[in-house]
Amino acid sequence: MTKRTPKALEHTPQQSMRAMIAQLHEWDHAYYGLDAPLVPDAEYDRVFNALRTLESEYPDLIQSDSPTHRVSGAVAKEFASREHGLPLLSLDNAFSEEDVVAFDRRVRERLARERGIEVEVLEYHCEPKLDGLAVNLHYEHGELVFGATRGDGVRGEDITQNLKTIKHIPLRLRGPSIPEVLEVRGEVFMSREGFARLNEQQRQADLKPFVNPRNAAAGSLRQLDSAITAQRPLEMYCYGIGQVSSSFAPTTHAQTLERLKAMGFRTYAASQTALGVAGVMGFYANLLDQRDRLPFEIDGVVYKVNRLDYQAVLGFVARAPRFAIAHKFPAQEALTTVQAIDWQVGRTGALTPVARLSPIFVGGVTVTNVTLHNGDELSRKDVRVGDTVVVRRAGDVIPEIVRVMVERRPTDAPVPHVPKHCPVCKAAIVRAEGEAVARCSGGFECSTQRKESVRHFASRLAMDIEGLGDKIVDQLVERDLVRSPADVYRLTLADVAGLERMGTKSAQNLIDAINASRQRPLARVIYALGILQVGEATARALAEHFGSLSAIQNASFEALQDVPDVGPSVARSLREALDAPRTQAMIQTLLGEITIEVPARRASTESRVLAGETWVITGTLPTWSRSQAEAMLRSFGAQVTGSVSKKTTAVLCGAEAGSKLAKAEALGVAVVTEEELRERLARLGVGDGLA
Repeated sequence: MTKRTPKALEHTPQQSMRAMIAQLHEWDHAYYGLDAPLVPDAEYDRVFNALRTLESEYPDLIQSDSPTHRVSGAVAKEFASREHGLPLLSLDNAFSEEDVVAFDRRVRERLARERGIEVEVLEYHCEPKLDGLAVNLHYEHGELVFGATRGDGVRGEDITQNLKTIKHIPLRLRGPSIPEVLEVRGEVFMSREGFARLNEQQRQADLKPFVNPRNAAAGSLRQLDSAITAQRPLEMYCYGIGQVSSSFAPTTHAQTLERLKAMGFRTYAASQTALGVAGVMGFYANLLDQRDRLPFEIDGVVYKVNRLDYQAVLGFVARAPRFAIAHKFPAQEALTTVQAIDWQVGRTGALTPVARLSPIFVGGVTVTNVTLHNGDELSRKDVRVGDTVVVRRAGDVIPEIVRVMVERRPTDAPVPHVPKHCPVCKAAIVRAEGEAVARCSGGFECSTQRKESVRHFASRLAMDIEGLGDKIVDQLVERDLVRSPADVYRLTLADVAGLERMGTKSAQNLIDAINASRQRPLARVIYALGILQVGEATARALAEHFGSLSAIQNASFEALQDVPDVGPSVARSLREALDAPRTQAMIQTLLGEITIEVPARRASTESRVLAGETWVITGTLPTWSRSQAEAMLRSFGAQVTGSVSKKTTAVLCGAEAGSKLAKAEALGVAVVTEEELRERLARLGVGDGLA
């Protein structure tokens, strides 16, 4: 028997609202979380409508967690961005049992090496890899504050209002022990039935049907009108947490999911723990057998080391956790024919052969182009125009040609060759000894290389020039307004205003964005140069080691290899780029246009006096910028994280510190000022490395 429905007239309006909200939340949890409805739909609708009526009469009393606010008809001009409390990373992939065996071996070896933990058979938590869109839900004191997409892993799109329309997402958490701060990660998806129903509605309305459930879910979450999102059959399963207060302290991933389920989240019921490779492969085989009978699409299984203390030891690489991996199901395959083979030019001049195909629907998408990576792969696979080929959609979205049906080859099919001249600028094609990639030698004289270099230069992880999009870059290069990426800083308002579809206000916004990017950390400037093999991590290591752009320019081939992760190949690439007149001219222009934030100098290997320590930075420091302090701490071997825990060694604290300081004091973690850290480093005989 269900509880009696609260009566609005028996209490004050505010009391009635709270009572009805609590009742509706309870029914929502039973219906969406437990699949066990407590009342008929008509009874739910009656209370829901009574609440809506009361809210219309007393709008000033509307509660933020009201179920009626899952739908909002407001249209936003654009999505704001939200920073995740902890990065929302991707997963590395396994495509075979051998890959899983190698992953398990790496995990056990690292545990033994880092902490002396010898484990013969590890326990893993296994769950389906849903084919949807990852989201991050941020709760404070049990109430949903905002939700965001994965984005770049650090920041995502704020889609809070759209997420509130999904009834599997609780607006207020249940239970007595709710953390002060809790980030919940989950996958928003669309079931097969919901997808079919949505496409039928599209066809009846003479609208284009969606290609696959994942695209339909992603598009639905990015609607500017959340009332449209509310009409879409979206669901969510949660699979983990991000930032969390210390009061939330399970010991295993399985316990984490149980706690989340008790708070009102939906988790996949068939997830389970398994022992070792044999156990996870058994789960994989069982789920693969059920794949086509599941109510939603999945593209593999995720394995996570179950013990959270082991996860902490294993840590992360740049883009993924070391303690988890996604074991992909075999990709779908289909036959089609090659209509042409074209050559594309990339940012570094690399020539990439691209097979143009007769359109084929495979793996949930229509494939018309397949990249063959380089001339050697083109020769190895022996792909020719007119061939019938087997196309497989490997991983998530990247299609590939698996093999050629040679028996179907036309007798006059020509053998393709790497061109001798660039298809764009006609410069000579060169190929360094030992390299598989052929490159255009035109440099910035090649318009395609110039366009790609400017796009990279303006990208978020480089100079981060908002508004400098593809179409604008194309026009700037085609009109010869930008001869190298650094020329962006010489653009005038008149130059920009003269571009197609660029009004005065838009032109001024772009100029303002360019000016705002004139001060950037050294690491980002190095990355923005677009030097072959120099990614974000290598750029940061170079900046920390040398401390200035001129020092890097003057460094010898041998000196460059003193930098961690810089071997002979990267050092050679650096010297070739830095010795090139076009790079030197670009750097000279940059130095006259921008201000480079100087990082902490990297300490010598012998001076890594903070190795093994974990630090957190909070507040505004007296003389160091946040990036300087972080780089300096890392240079002495410390790990710098974004949240305070019992494992934190110390918190470097400045003015206007907030919750991190309070948490450190509650946990008894040492709180250190900038002056105290300087004194400690001086006592250790290393200094702080900052001018």
